[in-house]
Amino acid sequence: MLVQDRLTPKSPKSHIRALHSLHPHRFSEPKNLDFSTWFSENLYKIVTISLLIATVAALCFLRNVADTAVLVSYETKAKSLEKIEFPQINWNSVTLVSDKSPYANFRSERWVIVSVSNYPTESLRKLVKIKGWQVLAIGNSKTPSDWSLKGAIFLSLEQQANLGFRVVDHLPYDSFVRKNVGYLFAIQHGAQKIFDADDRGDVIDNDLGKHFDVELIGEGARQEIIHQYSHEDPNRTIVNPYIHFGQRSVWPRGLPLENVGDIGREEFYTEVFGGKQFIQQGISNGLPDVDSVFYFTRKPGLEAFDIRFDEHAPKVALPQGTMVPLNSFNTLFHSSAFWGLMLPVSVSTMASDVLRGYWAQRLLWELGGYVVVYPPTVHRYDRIESYPFSEEKDLHVNVGRLLKFLVSWRSSKHRLFEKILELSYVMAEEGFWTEKDVKFTAAWLQDLLTVGYQQPRLMSLELDRPRASIGHGDRKEFIPQKLPSVHLGVEETGTVNNEIGNLIRWRKSFGNVVLIMYCSGPVERTALEWRLLYGRIFRTVVILSEQKNADLVVEEGHLDFIYKQLPNIFSRFTSAEGFLFLQDNTILNYWNLLQADMSKLWITNKVSKSWSTVSTGGNSDWFSKQADMVKKVVSMMPVHFQVSYKETISSDQQLLTVCSSDVFYIPRRFIADFTDLVNLVDNLEIHHKVAIPMFFLSMDSPQNYDPVLSRMIYEENPSSTNSTTSYSDKVPAVHPWNVPSEQEFIKLIRIMAAGDPLLLELV
Repeated sequence: MLVQDRLTPKSPKSHIRALHSLHPHRFSEPKNLDFSTWFSENLYKIVTISLLIATVAALCFLRNVADTAVLVSYETKAKSLEKIEFPQINWNSVTLVSDKSPYANFRSERWVIVSVSNYPTESLRKLVKIKGWQVLAIGNSKTPSDWSLKGAIFLSLEQQANLGFRVVDHLPYDSFVRKNVGYLFAIQHGAQKIFDADDRGDVIDNDLGKHFDVELIGEGARQEIIHQYSHEDPNRTIVNPYIHFGQRSVWPRGLPLENVGDIGREEFYTEVFGGKQFIQQGISNGLPDVDSVFYFTRKPGLEAFDIRFDEHAPKVALPQGTMVPLNSFNTLFHSSAFWGLMLPVSVSTMASDVLRGYWAQRLLWELGGYVVVYPPTVHRYDRIESYPFSEEKDLHVNVGRLLKFLVSWRSSKHRLFEKILELSYVMAEEGFWTEKDVKFTAAWLQDLLTVGYQQPRLMSLELDRPRASIGHGDRKEFIPQKLPSVHLGVEETGTVNNEIGNLIRWRKSFGNVVLIMYCSGPVERTALEWRLLYGRIFRTVVILSEQKNADLVVEEGHLDFIYKQLPNIFSRFTSAEGFLFLQDNTILNYWNLLQADMSKLWITNKVSKSWSTVSTGGNSDWFSKQADMVKKVVSMMPVHFQVSYKETISSDQQLLTVCSSDVFYIPRRFIADFTDLVNLVDNLEIHHKVAIPMFFLSMDSPQNYDPVLSRMIYEENPSSTNSTTSYSDKVPAVHPWNVPSEQEFIKLIRIMAAGDPLLLELV
């Protein structure tokens, strides 16, 4: 090392002079450093440099602004792709459609609309003979090509397509919802009343006017006061009308299962003036409108149902805020409610008319109208034909939540059709139906205008006004009969039988929980079955798989990084109580989850074969890389996440926590935290089995997790075939279990029936 001598320094000026003598043109002796003098002499340099710096800064700013604008634009477009598009309609541009059918000059005020899949039944032949009513039969892909019935108008698929209605493009070929075309056709040809019927019901005494109020105004109107359910309980949103007509142990299709046990009679009724019962629901003797749960669990062997109701009970109205299930085979619509005939197309078959009924009832309140339920108007015959529970899945999964939503819904729109479109849109956002029905509603409303329908005028909503107190003189008593019934599912004490009671309890616990299921197996063979199994219990079942399948509503997802998709699913169900993730190699015994705390996290941290700590030292590079990425994410975590994570994890940098993450639950209060953690991972390729335990440890301490999954059966090495000995209905979950086909699914259902006997009705 060279060290310079520390000599006394020469003066600066003498040093400069020495340099000047050696290089006379290189340096000049500095002038006086007075600031004002220096500033004045160098002003042009200062200005030049300042302009240069400002120019560069401006260019950088503009570039960043442009980049930000592009990013914001991209993010906005990405979000818009996820959102349901609200239809934009120019109502003034909708013109009348010309009628090119052979019936262009035919007019009738009273129509009966039926869907036909087979040759005319005896009941349909009787309908044709009812005086003053025109029968319109709507065909589908199952209808015989030579279908014909004297006195009835028949519209085949080809004829429907030629009518020029927009709704035709949205309708399935093989479904009764093609009646939508019939409704429009009837309105186009002068309808003022439409009786929505089916082809297996006989109108009692061949007279629709015997109980229905066919005329509301004018000479034939009864102009009478009607009994009305009490509005004293503001929390009551639904009633079972069968109790009023003498059958306490029977419930209609569309009644939430949790209300099946409410069999007490009405303490008192109020009254309402008739004239605005624009939708009239009739009761059916023989086979009433019941759901598959009732049909399968109350049926006395192979004997046909023949249930009778009290024909002398008074008709009864529903006040605003209270609803009743409506159907599509015994319901009379007056012209003021024709807009409410629309049968949705994106829900299961047996749910379509019920969801229509609730949707229409809510909108009917905007007109000051109401629903009235009438004594038996038809006798329907039980053909002893069963239909699968899956056809009602949209009822049992969503109807209770739908009622609460509809009663609370408000709109600031000033025209009825605008309110209708808005409600359909919001119902799609809430998951009650899909975007298909938003587009279908837009087509339906435009078609109504093209056939000459006039929008009814709006009225102020009674729900938003203070309710009048019910005085003693306003109370009207009616004691329903207790007609004989062989259906003893509901005992006279008011308790519900064990099987139905269990289903009600499960729905109450998990009815607002979304199940997110990842299918590694063939979804074309099992997707519908999984929805059938779990859709009865949970709010909805979102299915993910490697391959997207639009027909089965299966979304694309990659298991290794599936957690990155979860926040998008969370955002679609903003009112959900929580989200349960499940892989199809794990069977969930939901009946053993009732005691779990729905406000806490659930995961298999106490199942040793599922949750483990791995040393990265002696393992492959994969574990080391995963550990490095985890360390990076933890270093970026906000203090509350980082503290929670480090309180549990050892300071040893060579340890990595891994969890199979086949099943876990995230309650609503942790959704924002989970989303924040996913955003921290960003584009790092942290595996699902590593990311999930890291997230859980960061969100909360393991001592606060609910231990419900700790008793699950978990084996690491799956066998090639399922063994009944490895299954138990006493534990919350079983892993692994392979369901590659419908046959294996049926086997699974049969052994799960030990915990849920109603499952046997599905196979």
